[in-house]
Amino acid sequence: MSTKKVKVIDLFCWIWWITRGFVNKKFEVVAWIDFEWSCKFWYEKNNNGAKFIHKDIRDVNKEEIESLYWNDCNIRVLVWCAPCQPFSWMNTKKSDYFFDEDKANLRSPLDKFASLVEETLPTIVSMENVANLANKEKYPAFKHFLDVLDKNKYTVSYKVVDTSDYGIPQKRRRLVLLASRLWNIELIETTSSKKKTVYETIAHLPPIWIWETHPNDPYHRTQWMSELNKTRIKAIPKNGWTLAKTKWAEHLVVDCHKKDSWKAYGCSVYGRMKWDEPSPTLTTLCLGIWNGRYGHPEQDRAISLREASLIQTFPIDYEFTENKKEYNLQKVVRQIGNAVPVKLGEVIAESIKNHLNKYWIIS
Repeated sequence: MSTKKVKVIDLFCWIWWITRGFVNKKFEVVAWIDFEWSCKFWYEKNNNGAKFIHKDIRDVNKEEIESLYWNDCNIRVLVWCAPCQPFSWMNTKKSDYFFDEDKANLRSPLDKFASLVEETLPTIVSMENVANLANKEKYPAFKHFLDVLDKNKYTVSYKVVDTSDYGIPQKRRRLVLLASRLWNIELIETTSSKKKTVYETIAHLPPIWIWETHPNDPYHRTQWMSELNKTRIKAIPKNGWTLAKTKWAEHLVVDCHKKDSWKAYGCSVYGRMKWDEPSPTLTTLCLGIWNGRYGHPEQDRAISLREASLIQTFPIDYEFTENKKEYNLQKVVRQIGNAVPVKLGEVIAESIKNHLNKYWIIS
Protein backbone atom coordinates (compact mmCIF):
# COMPACT_ATOMS: atom_id res chain seq x y z
CA MET A 1 0.00 0.00 0.00
CA SER A 2 1.30 3.46 -0.89
CA THR A 3 1.47 6.35 1.55
CA LYS A 4 -0.56 9.49 0.91
CA LYS A 5 -0.18 12.86 2.64
CA VAL A 6 -3.42 14.36 3.89
CA LYS A 7 -4.10 17.98 4.83
CA VAL A 8 -7.26 19.57 6.21
CA ILE A 9 -8.68 23.10 6.08
CA ASP A 10 -11.57 24.04 8.38
CA LEU A 11 -14.00 26.81 7.44
CA PHE A 12 -16.27 28.42 10.03
CA CYS A 13 -14.21 26.75 12.73
CA TRP A 14 -15.34 28.95 15.66
CA ILE A 15 -13.54 27.36 18.65
CA TRP A 16 -12.42 24.32 16.69
CA TRP A 17 -14.92 21.62 17.73
CA ILE A 18 -14.68 19.84 14.35
CA THR A 19 -11.03 20.70 13.92
CA ARG A 20 -10.12 19.32 17.31
CA GLY A 21 -11.69 16.02 16.33
CA PHE A 22 -9.37 15.86 13.33
CA VAL A 23 -6.36 16.82 15.44
CA ASN A 24 -7.24 14.12 17.97
CA LYS A 25 -7.32 11.59 15.11
CA LYS A 26 -3.84 12.69 14.00
CA PHE A 27 -4.80 14.63 10.88
CA GLU A 28 -2.74 17.66 9.92
CA VAL A 29 -5.05 20.66 10.00
CA VAL A 30 -3.13 23.41 8.24
CA ALA A 31 -5.52 26.31 8.60
CA TRP A 32 -8.68 27.55 10.27
CA ILE A 33 -10.69 30.33 8.65
CA ASP A 34 -13.25 32.31 10.63
CA PHE A 35 -14.48 35.90 10.85
CA GLU A 36 -14.57 35.79 14.69
CA TRP A 37 -11.31 37.41 15.81
CA SER A 38 -11.63 36.21 19.41
CA CYS A 39 -11.06 32.65 18.15
CA LYS A 40 -7.38 33.40 17.60
CA PHE A 41 -6.38 32.81 21.22
CA TRP A 42 -8.12 29.42 21.40
CA TYR A 43 -6.46 28.17 18.22
CA GLU A 44 -3.00 29.22 19.19
CA LYS A 45 -3.31 28.01 22.77
CA ASN A 46 -5.04 24.68 22.28
CA ASN A 47 -3.79 23.38 18.95
CA ASN A 48 -0.53 22.43 17.38
CA GLY A 49 0.58 24.96 14.84
CA ALA A 50 -2.31 25.40 12.45
CA LYS A 51 -2.69 28.82 10.90
CA PHE A 52 -5.61 31.02 11.97
CA ILE A 53 -6.97 33.21 9.18
CA HIS A 54 -9.28 35.98 10.27
CA LYS A 55 -11.64 36.31 7.33
CA ASP A 56 -15.25 36.07 6.22
CA ILE A 57 -15.72 32.94 4.09
CA ARG A 58 -17.43 35.06 1.46
CA ASP A 59 -14.12 36.83 0.91
CA VAL A 60 -12.07 33.62 0.57
CA ASN A 61 -11.09 32.72 -2.98
CA LYS A 62 -9.76 29.69 -4.84
CA GLU A 63 -6.19 30.94 -4.88
CA GLU A 64 -6.13 31.42 -1.11
CA ILE A 65 -7.38 27.89 -0.47
CA GLU A 66 -4.94 26.36 -2.93
CA SER A 67 -1.98 28.28 -1.52
CA LEU A 68 -2.58 26.76 1.89
CA TYR A 69 -2.11 23.13 0.96
CA TRP A 70 -2.98 22.17 -2.60
CA ASN A 71 0.52 21.78 -4.02
CA ASP A 72 2.25 19.56 -1.47
CA CYS A 73 -0.26 16.88 -0.48
CA ASN A 74 -2.12 14.02 -2.13
CA ILE A 75 -5.40 14.18 -0.25
CA ARG A 76 -7.13 17.48 0.43
CA VAL A 77 -9.98 17.68 2.93
CA LEU A 78 -12.25 20.70 3.19
CA VAL A 79 -14.44 20.91 6.30
CA TRP A 80 -17.37 23.29 6.78
CA CYS A 81 -19.62 24.00 9.76
CA ALA A 82 -21.53 27.20 9.14
CA PRO A 83 -23.84 29.05 11.54
CA CYS A 84 -26.96 26.95 12.10
CA GLN A 85 -29.32 29.80 13.02
CA PRO A 86 -30.97 30.20 9.59
CA PHE A 87 -31.86 26.50 9.49
CA SER A 88 -32.87 25.99 13.11
CA TRP A 89 -36.36 24.92 14.17
CA MET A 90 -36.87 28.03 16.29
CA ASN A 91 -36.02 30.45 13.51
CA THR A 92 -38.08 28.69 10.86
CA LYS A 93 -41.06 29.23 13.16
CA LYS A 94 -40.49 32.98 13.39
CA SER A 95 -40.55 34.45 9.90
CA ASP A 96 -38.89 34.46 6.52
CA TYR A 97 -36.25 36.88 7.79
CA PHE A 98 -33.58 34.21 7.97
CA PHE A 99 -34.21 33.17 4.38
CA ASP A 100 -33.91 36.61 2.83
CA GLU A 101 -30.26 36.88 1.91
CA ASP A 102 -30.49 40.63 1.43
CA LYS A 103 -31.72 41.05 5.02
CA ALA A 104 -29.94 38.37 6.99
CA ASN A 105 -27.05 37.43 4.71
CA LEU A 106 -26.90 34.02 6.38
CA ARG A 107 -27.81 31.63 3.59
CA SER A 108 -25.02 32.77 1.30
CA PRO A 109 -22.19 30.93 3.15
CA LEU A 110 -23.53 27.55 1.99
CA ASP A 111 -23.64 28.75 -1.60
CA LYS A 112 -20.14 30.14 -1.15
CA PHE A 113 -18.92 26.81 0.19
CA ALA A 114 -20.43 25.10 -2.85
CA SER A 115 -18.51 27.51 -5.08
CA LEU A 116 -15.23 26.85 -3.26
CA VAL A 117 -15.74 23.10 -3.60
CA GLU A 118 -16.41 23.44 -7.32
CA GLU A 119 -13.41 25.70 -7.87
CA THR A 120 -10.84 23.79 -5.81
CA LEU A 121 -12.16 20.20 -6.02
CA PRO A 122 -10.92 18.90 -2.67
CA THR A 123 -10.61 15.13 -2.47
CA ILE A 124 -13.02 14.92 0.44
CA VAL A 125 -15.68 17.32 1.69
CA SER A 126 -17.32 17.27 5.10
CA MET A 127 -20.10 19.45 6.44
CA GLU A 128 -22.47 19.32 9.39
CA ASN A 129 -25.39 21.45 10.49
CA VAL A 130 -28.80 21.23 12.11
CA ALA A 131 -31.03 18.30 11.21
CA ASN A 132 -33.62 20.56 9.52
CA LEU A 133 -31.24 21.26 6.65
CA ALA A 134 -31.78 17.72 5.31
CA ASN A 135 -35.17 18.87 3.99
CA LYS A 136 -34.08 19.72 0.43
CA GLU A 137 -37.49 21.03 -0.58
CA LYS A 138 -37.56 23.53 2.25
CA TYR A 139 -33.89 24.50 1.98
CA PRO A 140 -32.94 24.95 -1.69
CA ALA A 141 -29.42 26.02 -0.67
CA PHE A 142 -28.77 22.46 0.50
CA LYS A 143 -30.25 20.97 -2.68
CA HIS A 144 -28.00 23.27 -4.70
CA PHE A 145 -25.00 22.09 -2.70
CA LEU A 146 -25.87 18.44 -3.42
CA ASP A 147 -26.27 19.25 -7.11
CA VAL A 148 -22.79 20.83 -7.17
CA LEU A 149 -21.28 17.73 -5.57
CA ASP A 150 -23.03 15.45 -8.06
CA LYS A 151 -21.96 17.59 -11.01
CA ASN A 152 -18.33 17.35 -9.88
CA LYS A 153 -18.39 13.57 -9.51
CA TYR A 154 -18.47 13.23 -5.73
CA THR A 155 -20.02 10.21 -4.08
CA VAL A 156 -22.15 11.60 -1.28
CA SER A 157 -23.65 10.24 1.90
CA TYR A 158 -25.50 12.22 4.54
CA LYS A 159 -27.76 11.45 7.44
CA VAL A 160 -29.20 12.92 10.60
CA VAL A 161 -27.55 11.52 13.71
CA ASP A 162 -28.16 11.81 17.44
CA THR A 163 -24.80 12.54 19.05
CA SER A 164 -25.74 10.42 22.06
CA ASP A 165 -25.47 7.35 19.80
CA TYR A 166 -21.73 8.01 19.52
CA GLY A 167 -20.81 8.02 23.19
CA ILE A 168 -21.51 11.73 23.61
CA PRO A 169 -23.46 12.57 26.81
CA GLN A 170 -25.93 14.82 25.01
CA LYS A 171 -29.02 14.37 22.88
CA ARG A 172 -28.28 16.51 19.87
CA ARG A 173 -29.52 15.87 16.33
CA ARG A 174 -27.17 16.94 13.54
CA LEU A 175 -26.97 16.52 9.80
CA VAL A 176 -23.57 15.09 8.81
CA LEU A 177 -22.48 14.94 5.18
CA LEU A 178 -19.41 13.28 3.68
CA ALA A 179 -18.43 13.44 0.01
CA SER A 180 -15.47 11.91 -1.82
CA ARG A 181 -14.06 11.95 -5.35
CA LEU A 182 -12.45 8.56 -4.72
CA TRP A 183 -15.10 5.97 -3.86
CA ASN A 184 -18.11 5.47 -1.60
CA ILE A 185 -17.80 7.07 1.81
CA GLU A 186 -19.95 6.53 4.89
CA LEU A 187 -20.11 7.76 8.47
CA ILE A 188 -18.90 5.09 10.89
CA GLU A 189 -21.48 3.05 12.74
CA THR A 190 -22.61 4.12 16.20
CA THR A 191 -19.92 3.38 18.74
CA SER A 192 -21.94 1.92 21.58
CA SER A 193 -25.41 0.65 22.39
CA LYS A 194 -25.09 2.13 25.89
CA LYS A 195 -25.46 5.88 26.00
CA LYS A 196 -23.11 7.95 28.14
CA THR A 197 -24.97 9.67 30.96
CA VAL A 198 -24.88 12.99 32.74
CA TYR A 199 -23.78 11.12 35.87
CA GLU A 200 -20.72 9.64 34.15
CA THR A 201 -19.83 13.06 32.81
CA ILE A 202 -20.20 15.55 35.67
CA ALA A 203 -20.99 13.71 38.93
CA HIS A 204 -17.32 13.70 39.95
CA LEU A 205 -17.17 17.51 40.10
CA PRO A 206 -17.29 19.11 43.56
CA PRO A 207 -20.54 20.84 44.55
CA ILE A 208 -20.86 24.58 44.10
CA TRP A 209 -23.78 26.95 44.46
CA ILE A 210 -25.39 29.81 42.63
CA TRP A 211 -23.00 32.58 41.53
CA GLU A 212 -19.98 30.65 42.82
CA THR A 213 -16.63 29.68 41.29
CA HIS A 214 -14.79 26.66 42.66
CA PRO A 215 -11.37 27.75 44.00
CA ASN A 216 -9.55 24.95 42.15
CA ASP A 217 -11.31 25.31 38.80
CA PRO A 218 -12.06 28.76 37.37
CA TYR A 219 -14.43 27.23 34.80
CA HIS A 220 -16.53 25.42 37.39
CA ARG A 221 -18.59 28.57 37.75
CA THR A 222 -22.32 29.22 37.84
CA GLN A 223 -24.54 32.06 36.74
CA TRP A 224 -26.47 34.46 38.94
CA MET A 225 -30.13 33.65 39.68
CA SER A 226 -32.97 35.78 41.03
CA GLU A 227 -34.57 35.01 44.38
CA LEU A 228 -37.74 33.86 42.64
CA ASN A 229 -35.81 31.47 40.44
CA LYS A 230 -33.93 30.17 43.47
CA THR A 231 -37.31 29.26 44.90
CA ARG A 232 -38.34 27.68 41.62
CA ILE A 233 -35.25 25.46 41.32
CA LYS A 234 -35.82 24.19 44.85
CA ALA A 235 -39.36 23.25 43.87
CA ILE A 236 -38.23 21.12 40.92
CA PRO A 237 -37.88 17.44 41.91
CA LYS A 238 -34.34 16.08 41.98
CA ASN A 239 -32.89 13.98 39.18
CA GLY A 240 -35.28 14.79 36.41
CA TRP A 241 -37.49 17.50 34.99
CA THR A 242 -41.20 18.07 35.25
CA LEU A 243 -43.91 20.21 33.74
CA ALA A 244 -43.81 23.20 36.03
CA LYS A 245 -47.44 24.17 35.52
CA THR A 246 -48.68 20.95 37.08
CA LYS A 247 -46.20 20.81 39.96
CA TRP A 248 -45.49 24.31 41.19
CA ALA A 249 -47.45 26.60 43.46
CA GLU A 250 -49.43 29.20 41.53
CA HIS A 251 -47.10 32.09 42.37
CA LEU A 252 -44.13 30.18 40.90
CA VAL A 253 -45.72 29.43 37.53
CA VAL A 254 -43.98 31.38 34.76
CA ASP A 255 -45.78 33.19 31.94
CA CYS A 256 -44.91 30.63 29.27
CA HIS A 257 -46.72 27.95 31.28
CA LYS A 258 -49.89 30.01 31.31
CA LYS A 259 -50.17 30.18 27.52
CA ASP A 260 -52.06 27.76 25.32
CA SER A 261 -48.76 26.79 23.74
CA TRP A 262 -47.19 25.73 27.06
CA LYS A 263 -47.13 22.05 26.16
CA ALA A 264 -44.87 22.74 23.20
CA TYR A 265 -42.71 25.40 24.80
CA GLY A 266 -43.10 25.43 28.55
CA CYS A 267 -42.01 21.85 29.07
CA SER A 268 -38.57 22.74 27.67
CA VAL A 269 -37.70 25.25 30.37
CA TYR A 270 -37.31 25.23 34.14
CA GLY A 271 -36.28 21.62 34.54
CA ARG A 272 -33.43 19.44 35.75
CA MET A 273 -31.26 17.01 33.87
CA LYS A 274 -31.44 13.30 34.72
CA TRP A 275 -28.40 11.47 36.06
CA ASP A 276 -29.03 8.29 34.11
CA GLU A 277 -29.59 9.84 30.67
CA PRO A 278 -27.64 12.05 28.25
CA SER A 279 -28.31 15.75 28.68
CA PRO A 280 -30.73 17.72 26.51
CA THR A 281 -29.23 19.80 23.69
CA LEU A 282 -27.08 22.62 25.05
CA THR A 283 -27.37 26.15 23.68
CA THR A 284 -25.56 29.43 24.18
CA LEU A 285 -27.89 30.08 27.13
CA CYS A 286 -27.37 26.77 28.91
CA LEU A 287 -26.33 28.32 32.24
CA GLY A 288 -29.90 29.44 33.03
CA ILE A 289 -32.81 27.20 34.02
CA TRP A 290 -35.17 29.64 32.30
CA ASN A 291 -33.60 28.75 28.94
CA GLY A 292 -34.08 24.98 28.98
CA ARG A 293 -33.76 21.83 31.08
CA TYR A 294 -30.42 23.00 32.42
CA GLY A 295 -30.92 22.50 36.15
CA HIS A 296 -28.34 20.32 37.91
CA PRO A 297 -29.80 16.87 38.72
CA GLU A 298 -29.33 17.36 42.49
CA GLN A 299 -27.89 20.75 43.40
CA ASP A 300 -30.25 23.73 43.42
CA ARG A 301 -28.66 25.59 40.55
CA ALA A 302 -28.15 25.47 36.80
CA ILE A 303 -25.15 23.65 35.37
CA SER A 304 -21.75 25.31 35.51
CA LEU A 305 -19.49 26.36 32.67
CA ARG A 306 -17.24 23.35 33.34
CA GLU A 307 -20.20 20.99 33.31
CA ALA A 308 -21.36 22.43 30.00
CA SER A 309 -17.90 22.01 28.48
CA LEU A 310 -17.67 18.37 29.59
CA ILE A 311 -21.13 17.63 28.19
CA GLN A 312 -19.87 19.15 24.94
CA THR A 313 -16.86 16.77 25.26
CA PHE A 314 -14.23 19.50 25.44
CA PRO A 315 -11.05 18.13 27.04
CA ILE A 316 -10.48 19.06 30.66
CA ASP A 317 -7.26 20.93 29.85
CA TYR A 318 -8.84 23.21 27.26
CA GLU A 319 -8.24 26.91 27.88
CA PHE A 320 -11.26 29.10 27.24
CA THR A 321 -9.75 32.45 28.18
CA GLU A 322 -6.40 34.15 28.57
CA ASN A 323 -7.26 35.47 32.03
CA LYS A 324 -8.72 32.75 34.24
CA LYS A 325 -9.29 35.12 37.16
CA GLU A 326 -11.31 37.66 35.22
CA TYR A 327 -13.28 36.64 32.17
CA ASN A 328 -16.70 37.25 30.65
CA LEU A 329 -18.88 34.29 31.59
CA GLN A 330 -21.45 34.97 28.88
CA LYS A 331 -18.81 35.20 26.19
CA VAL A 332 -17.31 31.83 27.10
CA VAL A 333 -20.65 30.03 27.43
CA ARG A 334 -21.59 31.42 24.03
CA GLN A 335 -18.55 29.71 22.55
CA ILE A 336 -19.23 26.44 24.34
CA GLY A 337 -22.96 26.41 23.67
CA ASN A 338 -22.49 27.23 19.99
CA ALA A 339 -20.15 24.28 19.57
CA VAL A 340 -20.93 20.85 18.29
CA PRO A 341 -19.49 18.18 20.61
CA VAL A 342 -15.79 17.69 19.94
CA LYS A 343 -16.27 13.94 19.78
CA LEU A 344 -18.59 14.33 16.81
CA GLY A 345 -15.59 15.85 15.05
CA GLU A 346 -13.67 12.70 15.96
CA VAL A 347 -16.43 10.56 14.47
CA ILE A 348 -16.23 12.50 11.19
CA ALA A 349 -12.43 12.31 11.16
CA GLU A 350 -12.46 8.58 11.90
CA SER A 351 -14.93 8.04 9.06
CA ILE A 352 -12.59 9.80 6.62
CA LYS A 353 -9.58 7.89 7.93
CA ASN A 354 -11.38 4.57 7.44
CA HIS A 355 -12.34 5.66 3.94
CA LEU A 356 -8.75 6.43 2.97
CA ASN A 357 -7.24 3.43 4.70
CA LYS A 358 -9.10 1.07 2.40
CA TYR A 359 -6.33 1.44 -0.15
CA TRP A 360 -3.66 3.72 1.27
CA ILE A 361 -1.57 4.48 4.30
CA ILE A 362 -2.17 8.10 5.19
CA SER A 363 0.17 10.56 6.86
